[in-house]
Amino acid sequence: MKYPLHRLSPPGSRHRPRGFTLVELLIALSVMAIMALLSWQGLDGMMRTLRQTDQHSEQTLALQSGLGQWQADLESLVDLPDITAIDWDGRVLRLTRQGPPSQPEATLVVGWTLRNPGAGGQWLRWQSPPLSTRGDWQNAWQMAALWGQNPDQTQRQREVLITPANDWQIFYYRQDAWTNPMSSDASTNPGGNTGTPPTPDGKAADGRGDSKLPQGVRLVITLAPGQAVSGRITRDWVRPILGGDKS
Repeated sequence: MKYPLHRLSPPGSRHRPRGFTLVELLIALSVMAIMALLSWQGLDGMMRTLRQTDQHSEQTLALQSGLGQWQADLESLVDLPDITAIDWDGRVLRLTRQGPPSQPEATLVVGWTLRNPGAGGQWLRWQSPPLSTRGDWQNAWQMAALWGQNPDQTQRQREVLITPANDWQIFYYRQDAWTNPMSSDASTNPGGNTGTPPTPDGKAADGRGDSKLPQGVRLVITLAPGQAVSGRITRDWVRPILGGDKS
């Protein structure tokens, strides 16, 4: 005799599907929320670290590029008749250097300055377009001086921000010592190579400083705090003909 299958199980042994209780569901949701929060905090910290690393890398590369450009400008100085190769007026360092590789016969006027010394100061570089005539050089030389004092919007278009800095100093190496470029011993060769008799203040009669190249140039710059590299940096350059191309 065959019996229905439900008759084979003892009474009261039939299992019904059972779901989560409300308390169990709330506990599970709370655990998942805590895990999600911990995961988000970890990812957020990782992303901030990556952003800071990228920012520091960019700042370091910009500083290295700026110091490399400083070196290249000094190594490309040209000493021509009636042309001032280098001049420091206490605010801007002006240089006359060889033109770009595409125009080696041309010259460039380059300016370096620290705008707004102290908190918020900026170390900047300015460059003229390639110059081919003495008149063009004179205009660019004067423009570089004006740019270092009170630049207009047109002059600012040719400047490049190197790095934030609080202070800087320039020294020339002359007569076996580092000296202030504006000191009285700047005129070791009064009148430079222009053949113009100097005035009593040591400058050439046309108002320009001595164009004789110094044996070396020292840059002492104090970088702003909070950067990838901060504090004081000293950079020496020695004329290759004297220093065996060492700086």
